[in-house]
Amino acid sequence: MIISVNWLKEYVGIDIAPEELADKLTMAGLEVEAVEYRGRGLENVVVAQILELKPHPDAAKLSLCDVSDGEKNYPIVCGANNMKSGDKVALAKIGTTLPPGPKFPEGMTIKKAKIRGEVSEGMLCAENELGIGEEIDGIMILPASARVGARLIDEIGLNDVIFEINVTPNRPDCLSVVGIAREVAALLGLKLNYPPTTATESGEDIRQLAKVELLDREKCPRYSCRVIKNVNIGPSPMWLKSRLESSGIRSINNVVDVTNFVLLELGQPLHAFDYDLVEGRKIIVRAAGEGEVIKTLDGVERKLSPEDLLICDEKRPVALAGVMGGSNTEVSDGTKNILLESAYFDPSAIRKTSRKTGLKSESSYRFERGVDPNGITKALDRAAELIRELSGGQAAKGRIDEYPATIEPSLVRLALKRVNSILGTAFDAGEITRISEGLGFEKAAASNGEITFRIPTWRVDVTREIDLIEEIARLYGYGNIPSTLPAVTMKTEGVGPGKKVQGKFKEIFVSGGFSEAINFSFEDYELLTLFGKTEALGILNPISSEGAAMRTSLLPGLIRNSVLNLNRQEQNVRLFEIGKIFIPTGKGELPVEITKLAAAATGRRQPELWDKEEFDFFDFKNLLDKGFDALSISGRVKFRRAAEIGFLHPGKSAVITAGGGDCGFIGELHPDLSDKLEISKRLYVMDLDLDRITGEFSETRKAFTPLPRFPAVRRDIALIIDEETPVSSILEEIQSLDSKLIEDALVFDVFTGSPVEKGKKSVAVSLQLRAQDKTLTEEEINKVQDKTIKKLQLALGADLRTI
Repeated sequence: MIISVNWLKEYVGIDIAPEELADKLTMAGLEVEAVEYRGRGLENVVVAQILELKPHPDAAKLSLCDVSDGEKNYPIVCGANNMKSGDKVALAKIGTTLPPGPKFPEGMTIKKAKIRGEVSEGMLCAENELGIGEEIDGIMILPASARVGARLIDEIGLNDVIFEINVTPNRPDCLSVVGIAREVAALLGLKLNYPPTTATESGEDIRQLAKVELLDREKCPRYSCRVIKNVNIGPSPMWLKSRLESSGIRSINNVVDVTNFVLLELGQPLHAFDYDLVEGRKIIVRAAGEGEVIKTLDGVERKLSPEDLLICDEKRPVALAGVMGGSNTEVSDGTKNILLESAYFDPSAIRKTSRKTGLKSESSYRFERGVDPNGITKALDRAAELIRELSGGQAAKGRIDEYPATIEPSLVRLALKRVNSILGTAFDAGEITRISEGLGFEKAAASNGEITFRIPTWRVDVTREIDLIEEIARLYGYGNIPSTLPAVTMKTEGVGPGKKVQGKFKEIFVSGGFSEAINFSFEDYELLTLFGKTEALGILNPISSEGAAMRTSLLPGLIRNSVLNLNRQEQNVRLFEIGKIFIPTGKGELPVEITKLAAAATGRRQPELWDKEEFDFFDFKNLLDKGFDALSISGRVKFRRAAEIGFLHPGKSAVITAGGGDCGFIGELHPDLSDKLEISKRLYVMDLDLDRITGEFSETRKAFTPLPRFPAVRRDIALIIDEETPVSSILEEIQSLDSKLIEDALVFDVFTGSPVEKGKKSVAVSLQLRAQDKTLTEEEINKVQDKTIKKLQLALGADLRTI
């Protein structure tokens, strides 16, 4: 929003410097992004009067002017031909330096010169030479009321300061001079002087001249209009041109300029139709037909849809509502009668049309943010009166105002206690009322420490109590609110079991050479289906297909990370991630969130110099065993063969179980899936439900065991068992003996092939035996060994290997 400080002063008596005013507006939420001092460099250009005008004796296109600034006469040689004796003009005297502008990009210093034999002691300036306009046909002719000898910038309103204010989208009320003036008045505690909004009427009643039919009341809740007859289209007076130019709008003619002036002044867009070109003298507000076309003022034909709103006469569209008028009813130099429109349109409808058509205008900018529905007629009457004054027309009696459902101001209740609680202040009811009423909020009721305010319809952003509190803080001044630290009870909370489990696994994986990955919670739905997840929670308006669903597995992200590394010649990949997955439960219900640990690895187990063996299934299992052992739950977590997991290699995978149910898996990615994902190496993956593992974990201190006093004895047993029997079942059966002499049992060899019978395998188990109070005898050792073999024979059908 570009706004003139001089224009502001017409509505509020500002008595502080522009710099201080800019700072106060910025601190109140209306950021002043730039400050321009208009007229700077033109201080020495004065108003002069042409006393005598005669042709140059040696140049047909030049004139000799004798001009006066009230104190001295100056001979001037001028090349323009639009002036006459008695005209008041802009005189740049010798020594004046004109600022850079359209005519003189680097500026120009006026010097005494001799032109074709005649002395010239200055220059009569055109607007483009002064850098204040684009006129090039002749010099600047000033109003007869201009004072001879006065500074030009004072006479034409150039002695001004211009603010460029960044108005946030929630504050459409500040997209006008009166809106900013209202803020300034509230900030400085001054009175706001509204411009007059009454129109002088004469002639016929408007009901005899025009009709309005409102067919789409949802997109157009209010439509008003007036008829102004016998207007004379012509240039605008200097004051009006100056006001528009100070806000960056080019002057067109007196009628169009008035509509732009009122738009800037009151924030209400208006549109003037050539009344005689409106067929049937009737305005119809309706939705556009599918494919309907309108030619707008810019000469472009626009193809529309039923989402767009049209202003029509009896035969055709005459304007694209809230965006741009139609070329078929445009005001021209020959226009004699005006139909003036002022309306309130639904912001979302105008926003959609403006975006779809690519049309951005000062009107659409305001309509799509929301204008004041109850300020429609004030702006209409203000414009009608100005057009009457500047064009000599007559405003018909009355106005048409179609307003079927009145939009009433809202009521917002404010509790004093809550204001002071949130802001840390000690405001009383009087102070809060004073601040609020300064913004136009009317006190409607007060009782029991609460005040109810009536919020005017121009404040679309104030709907809740907290909005009112923000306004109070903003107007009081954020810098005036004391800084107080809140009272906080400090207490130390211990780390919960879930965090301890996560921390332990993170520690173990990092020590195993893994790096932690952090991926988005959004995943490619098709990639998720490759890992057996047929349902996932979809995301509305995803940025891309790669993030179209909430992840139901951590593996797709880790596999994508692994492929990225492999494609960049990083052949040894170790990645893990701890994060949540989201399992949909039903329509309208929140998904179940589960904390998971997942990892992916490929490449050599150790650097190539020391070890050429590849990372495999058992390396992963070893890491997990370390974690379970560190959490003291290794006895409650089991592994079993996982032939049913389709995306894993059927012979190199296992399911992890705990607490009577499955809680994860480990294995090599299936070769077919590796080929599909273009993975050139064997990739091992694992997935573990940490929430389930946390349920098994209980914090118990490990008891110290002193060093043994007596020696241990190792006995190795080679057994023949069915090839399908898990090796882990042997250890489980040995543990179930609950013998105090068996200190440890481990498998150190598994063998298949000749001479072992087909369908069988040989498993070598080492038993470590020790007594805490003595050295075991051979008889005691044999007894434990025999008992162990018998247990395995009965439970698993195992036989001692003899060959």
